Amino acid sequence: MESKFTTFCLTFLCIISSLLYISTAQPSLAAAATTTKTSSTADKTYVKKACNTTTYPKICYKSLSSYASAIKSNPQNLWGAALNLTLQVARNTSALVTSVLKTKGLSGAEVSAVKDCVDEIGDSIDELKQTLKALGRIGGPKAEYEMANMRTWVSAAITDEDTCIEGLDENKKISSSVRSKIRNYILNFARMTSNALALINTLKY
Repeated sequence: MESKFTTFCLTFLCIISSLLYISTAQPSLAAAATTTKTSSTADKTYVKKACNTTTYPKICYKSLSSYASAIKSNPQNLWGAALNLTLQVARNTSALVTSVLKTKGLSGAEVSAVKDCVDEIGDSIDELKQTLKALGRIGGPKAEYEMANMRTWVSAAITDEDTCIEGLDENKKISSSVRSKIRNYILNFARMTSNALALINTLKY
């Protein structure tokens, strides 16, 4: 009888202890969830405000908002995310423009123009890589110097994109279909690059 009573008491105490643990743990869990939600909201707000300074804010926010928790309201992280995404788009654009060369019936002038664009995009890719290298050195003693390098490299990438488009527009031997196709391929890349430069110019390290 005593054994049964002892077992009952131990079981009862375990239940009470569990209830006490749950009641004390719930506020801390709720607080943690609230903190995480608040932090996430703050990070997205930071990205949105930064993107509002760019030429194409909707494209900027759409591309960067999913990385807000990694950016953590840090301009260096934001630049890195924007540049890496732009580099990815640049590589995709290069592949798309290169695919135009497979189009049947291209004239010699069109083949030459497309190849020129591929070269220009290749230069842009190299310049974006240089920008990321400069970003990696921002924490050093020559931060302002590296910031200037970043602006220079991204500006050069934009110039190369413009050179491609201008070459197509000025060459009357390029058909409207080829010109339109390449323009559409480069458009998003150009806007992403423009946004990256705006973020670098606007935000302070």
